[in-house]
Parts: sequence; C-alpha cells; structure tokens
Amino acid sequence: MHDLAHNEDTIIALATPQGIGAIGVIRLSGQSSISLVNKVFKGKDLERQESHTIHFGTIRDGDKILDEVLVSLFIAPKSFTKENVVEISCHGSNFIIRQVIQVFIRKGARPAKPGEFTKRAFMNGQFDLAQAEAVADLINADSEAAHHAALNQMRGGFSGEIKHLREELIHFASMIELELDFGEEDVEFASREDLKKLVNRLLEVINALIHSFDLGNVIKNGVPTVIAGKPNAGKSTLLNALLNEEKAIVSDIAGTTRDFIEDELIIGGVAFRFIDTAGLRETKDTIEAIGVERTQAKMKQASLIIYLFDLADTSTVEMNKEINRLENTGVPFLKLGNKLDKVDDTLVESLQSQHPDMLFLSAKEPEQVEILKERILELVNLDKFKRGDTVVTNIRHYDSLLQTKNSLEAVINGIDGSVTNDFVAMDIRRALHYLGEITGEITTDDLLANIFSKFCIGK
Repeated sequence: MHDLAHNEDTIIALATPQGIGAIGVIRLSGQSSISLVNKVFKGKDLERQESHTIHFGTIRDGDKILDEVLVSLFIAPKSFTKENVVEISCHGSNFIIRQVIQVFIRKGARPAKPGEFTKRAFMNGQFDLAQAEAVADLINADSEAAHHAALNQMRGGFSGEIKHLREELIHFASMIELELDFGEEDVEFASREDLKKLVNRLLEVINALIHSFDLGNVIKNGVPTVIAGKPNAGKSTLLNALLNEEKAIVSDIAGTTRDFIEDELIIGGVAFRFIDTAGLRETKDTIEAIGVERTQAKMKQASLIIYLFDLADTSTVEMNKEINRLENTGVPFLKLGNKLDKVDDTLVESLQSQHPDMLFLSAKEPEQVEILKERILELVNLDKFKRGDTVVTNIRHYDSLLQTKNSLEAVINGIDGSVTNDFVAMDIRRALHYLGEITGEITTDDLLANIFSKFCIGK
C-alpha cells in the first residue's frame, strides 16, 4: 500500500468518449467527491446513501437546472480507485457535459491527468503495476486475442508468476545476507547447489516469458503480413478479396501499385495487418523502383509473407528461384499459386509434387479465399496462447525480464567462479529489482509518469 496523503484532492474527467452521444459519464474520485456532488445535486441527500446505489435528480448551477442525471455512488474502499467515487450519467451533449464539469471545478474539483484514476487505484493497492498497464491494453484491444491477453494480465495471471519467482528468490537473498552478518564465522545458511537449482529453474521460466514476447507483440499489435510477388500476379485482387472491398487499384497493366497499401482484418480472433506491395521486378521507372525497394524492406520486417505466383505466366524454374530467395529471408512465408482458373491440372499436379505446402486458388473465388484465411491462421503459432500460458505483450516487461535474466546468469557465473558472498548478493538484489519493476514493488516517479501519461483522460 502506498502513501495516500497526496490524493486528498478530488479529480474529475469525462469517462466516455468525446463527441455527441446518448449519454456522457462524468467520473469524480477523492475523499470529498460525494459531498462535492451533493452541493449541486437536487434529489436525495447523497451523503446518507449506501455504496453501489443509483439516484435520479438534477444538477444545478445556482437556480439554473443543467440536466437531469443519474448519480452512481461507490464509497471507499469499494470502488475502482479505493476512494469515494461518483459517476454522473448525463445527456451526451458536449455543451451539457462542459457545463456540468465546469460547475464541479468551480466547487473545488480539478481536471484529472491522463490515467490518473488508474494510477490512484495502483497507489491505493487495488492492483499491481502490470495489472494497471493491462487496463490500457484492454481498452485498446481490437481483437479477441488481444482482449484475452489483456484480460488475463489485468486479472493477475502474469503478475502471479512474477511474484512467485520473486518470493523464492527473496528467501535465498535473505539467507545470503545473513551469511554476510556472520562473515567471520564461515557459516553457510544457503546451499550454493540449491541456489543454482533455483536460479536455473527461474531462468527456464523467464526465458519462456522472454520468448513469448514475439507472440505477444503480434497479438497486441497485429500480425504484419506482406502480400508480395511479381507485377500483375494478382496481389491487389487478393487484398480486395481478403478485405471484401475495393481497397486497391486492380489493372492488367503491370506495376500499377507503386507503393504499399495497408489494412487490418480479424481472422480467428487475431488481427492481421495486410500490406499489398509494389511488384518485384527490375524497372527503369524511378517511382516504381522506390516502391520495389520499400517492398523488399517490408518483407524483411514482416511476421508472415504471402507470396503470389502467377500460374499462367511463371515458369517452374522461376518459381523455384523465387522460393529459394524467400527461404533466405528467414521470414515464414506462404506459397500461393494464383489464377488457378487459367491453367490446366497437369501444371498444378506437377507443382504440388514439388511443393506440397503450396496453396492454389483464384483470388476472384470467395470460397478459395476462405481456405487461404484458414491456412494463414495455421501459420501463426497460437498454441501457447490457446493453452492459456502467460504471454508477454508489454515492451517494458520484456526489457525488465531481459535485465533479470542477465542478473541471474551473473549469479550462476559468480557461484561457479567462487566469488564472494557480497557480489552474489548484489546480483540477486539486482534480479529482484528488475522483477519488482514489473509489478510495481520498485517504482520511481518518472516510471509512473511515463506509464500513466499514455492512458486516456478519464481512465
């Protein structure tokens, strides 16, 4: 539990999105929030009502009625911030919302800073820092997978693992610190072999969490998927078919797409960022050449490449050459033979025998595009995520885990190198520090300011 002294003021913000809507919800938090609202509310005496009750009445500025509202009461500590919280549901007129907020500011409330409600919840011990960060991720989740990952973290899945690791390490740290107090007596309270076993076990878990970040990153931000191939292979037609809209220009003229076109599609609860690129070929057209360069750069950055071959206009030798080049990129790729409607079965059978994993379709056929979506989903390894394993989605957590790993490896090296207890203890303390940064046992004002400044106002 953190010091609450600096939270005595009452903060106010609009909790619903800006813009005209059916209702707007104005949120206040602070010790005086209920008494402050009571001054301008005409209805029941709010200071005599129970927590988690809703009351109808009017908000008045002197004798002037601003709006008819519903007031929801959450009395400390039974609220999101663990302070007295009032939520006022008024009509969603920008004018009304502005007038109501101004009344409360004149009565002594102050506008909330970005993320200040969630920051107060953290400071008051409602949840730890990793869970607080998950609140923002949950708000921004735009796919089922991102929602699931954020919800799991907010409910303490990730924090539980980190806290368990930290508690085990604290025990050994205390034993070694005790040895330092008895340094002249040559006693050993902590078996070095047991410590090595513990640290190696912790490293296994931490390495698994570190490796999960690649998956966590695509879950949170979407899978960057590049659609590439020679000019006129049907890339733009495929993009339009995937998105089910005429997003890209489709033409028989090679080199129509000069730059890249990007859009997002949810497949099986996972967001994919599809990027339609300029065709790969030698060209003297300066603008097209720049597009080709950008295509090659995008392919290197992708998590998945869908490479289209024009079955009607590409030789087997050329296909094999392109496949070898793709293998050298190190990026997972899907071989896609397009324009199936323009070739005979003999060619398809020949290619299938050489490349059993190649998919054949006509981008104009919706049923075949659905099969492609299924194959795309298979190529993104979500087994770990589907099992419910903890997945790291936050770059700050990832960095702290890397630092923890380095510190734990230093502990092992120190034990093997027979370094003195004070150096082993220092490396353990460093590991504890970085683990504590994740969940908030170790914080600085700069760290908190950086985290919560990225939240929206009102959350």
